[in-house]
Amino acid sequence: MAACGLDFGTSNTTLGLVTEARPRLLPLEGRHVTIPSAIFFPPGQPAVVGRAAMAEYVEGTPGRLMRSLKSVLGSSLLEETTPVGRERIKFRDVIARYLTAVKARAEAAAGTEFDTVVHGRPVHFVDADPEGDAKAENALREIASSIGFKHVSFQYEPIAAALDYEQQVRAEEIALIADIGGGTSDFSIVRLSAERHAKAERADDILANDGVRIGGTDFDRRLSLGTVMPLLGLGSPMSRGDINVPNAYFHDLATWSSINRLYNARTLREIEEVRRDARRPELIDRLYTVVEAERGHSLAMEVEGAKIATSEAGQGSISLDWVERGLVADIDRTGLVTHTDELARRIAERIGRCLAQAGLTADRIDALFLTGGSTGLPHVRAALTAGVPHARVVDGDTFGSVGTGLTIEAARRAA
Repeated sequence: MAACGLDFGTSNTTLGLVTEARPRLLPLEGRHVTIPSAIFFPPGQPAVVGRAAMAEYVEGTPGRLMRSLKSVLGSSLLEETTPVGRERIKFRDVIARYLTAVKARAEAAAGTEFDTVVHGRPVHFVDADPEGDAKAENALREIASSIGFKHVSFQYEPIAAALDYEQQVRAEEIALIADIGGGTSDFSIVRLSAERHAKAERADDILANDGVRIGGTDFDRRLSLGTVMPLLGLGSPMSRGDINVPNAYFHDLATWSSINRLYNARTLREIEEVRRDARRPELIDRLYTVVEAERGHSLAMEVEGAKIATSEAGQGSISLDWVERGLVADIDRTGLVTHTDELARRIAERIGRCLAQAGLTADRIDALFLTGGSTGLPHVRAALTAGVPHARVVDGDTFGSVGTGLTIEAARRAA
């Protein structure tokens, strides 16, 4: 039996253990140490996880895809059921099935079973709701116990990232850790040094923690609502009265955790009724095509890909030729910023809250350590660096720093 560090992320998951006094993330899908937090249920067949799950869905295999599973923690969705083939299962059981597969793959790669886990968690599962936050952690603890972990504890994700960064720190410094993930943005201010790294108790070195439930999937959502959903009818007028087409369908279609809500006969009937009274029925026809074909996740993947391409190359496009020949949504960096700049500002505001909590001014921060996929967005990075303009900027392992730090913590707690 062994202890592991588990970073169950909104977008990706890692699991690691310490071998020969070094933390090591285990391969979970082929040679990949990261595995997308996705599960696909083909009818009458065992569930498929990770990249394989998304490939099955994109290739048109019948079944149900679920992604960004972590986002239901702290929401009412956790206890709701969703249709999977001929049965209905709770979202908490979906998470359990996914993590069961991850645990089994990690144990096979390590050649040992894991009975102890340090789970990563955001600073806030739920903003401004301590009771909801506690419920979310407790639910994740119950899920971990149900899949075979006998000893379950938690560590804040930015603290875990700090433990990874501290491996390269030689002189004492104060670091601001920014972990901008798929579902949350988390910050910690931590006192670090090589000597402190060896200490088992680090409570006095943690100067501040704060976070907000905004992450990469929120950027995807805003981008989708701003560029794609208007092509499907969002904001278009109804024939009678000074009202627009109901927007709930579009918000669900743009939100990873809500897409599956649309896949039922009642929703299709409702969309048909909307079409009859819409001033531009051809747009609602496009919406109907997406929902009837259950291609909402494909659309979300296209938006995510265009976001990444735009952040890297300055422009991207989303081909909707499968909806209507020649239909495309083009995105440039200006559009990306226009639709998502408010989110970047709200994330960066937490830096001021952390500094106030720590009783420090911005010039006291020696290093800004960045991890998480959304730190790759130029306007997010600019907003973060502006908060501590004199700090040295250090880029961590985008998807592995938190998992590595959790692995270090797991070894300490098991010693």
